[in-house]
Amino acid sequence: MSIKHIGEKIKPYWSDKVIPAVSGLKNNLDIKEDIFIVLSIIFIGLAGFGLGKLSAMEKGRESVQILHSSVVSDVAESASEMTAKEDSKGLLVASKTGKKYHFPWCAGASQITDKNMIWFNSYEEAQKAGYTPASNCPGLK
Repeated sequence: MSIKHIGEKIKPYWSDKVIPAVSGLKNNLDIKEDIFIVLSIIFIGLAGFGLGKLSAMEKGRESVQILHSSVVSDVAESASEMTAKEDSKGLLVASKTGKKYHFPWCAGASQITDKNMIWFNSYEEAQKAGYTPASNCPGLK
């Protein structure tokens, strides 16, 4: 139900009860009761609208998953294995066809195909092989 529909439903009540009450056609007790009803309807409508917005925001979130301790340990082991594999490659990467070396996370390293990658464990090792640091990769020596 839209706000326009709520307004159309309130309009007859407003014209039949609230306006005459304000004009002095009703006693003071009825005016307080009618104003309370109108304000209650408005408040409930606004609260419903706000809650609808909140629920729409929640739809995009991922649900939280609680894992059993054995699953957590399996995930930790596979993560450490992946890190060990990445560490075994080396600290620096270069292309067989190029003359610059990069950190693996630099933009230049992402352009090197797997078959052309050469890995080095130190700056000295890369420089002895004839490579120089990439200028677009901050922190290289």
